[in-house]
Order: sequence, then structure tokens, then C-alpha cells
Amino acid sequence: MTVAYPTIGRWFRRPDGTLLEVVAVDEEDRTVEYQLFDGTIGEVELKTWAKRSLIEVAAPEDWSGSVDMDPEDYAGKSGDDMPSGFHNPLEFLEDKQ
Repeated sequence: MTVAYPTIGRWFRRPDGTLLEVVAVDEEDRTVEYQLFDGTIGEVELKTWAKRSLIEVAAPEDWSGSVDMDPEDYAGKSGDDMPSGFHNPLEFLEDKQ
């Protein structure tokens, strides 16, 4: 079984069903930083990553589980009036370029 290289923004499922997203890869330190769906941050060495039984999966439909923003935080706004970047975490960065 081929282990998928950790790429920022890709989602993986552990054998126990836990979802995680790769949020950083440090080639110099040879580490991978990930965030679990519940918001917990973790770090693992690249050599350990290769030994884990992770399966690359599509991002969950409600990927906002790890984000501390809820639509209720923007009372009075409809879904179309949400701040830039609310639905797409990269949209905010793309607007700055």
C-alpha cells in the first residue's frame, strides 16, 4: 500500500475513523503538522507519517468542525453575506495577492 505524501490542505482518515487535515509540512525539520476535525493540533515526524495507516479522503462536507466560527457569529447576515474566506479558507489569501 502506497502512503500518500502529506500535502497541505489534504484530508486523511485514521484506521479508527478520525479525520485530520495536513496544515504544515516542514521539510527542514522533517515534520508534518496536522489538525484533527475537532480542532486539536498535532505534529509527527515524516518517517512516522509513512508508517501510519492513513487513507487520503475528500474534505468532509462540513469541514468547519475545526474552525471557531459559526454562522451565528454573524447575526443578521445571510449565507450570501458571509465574510470573504468563511467558506474557503484560501479565499482570504487569494484576495490579498
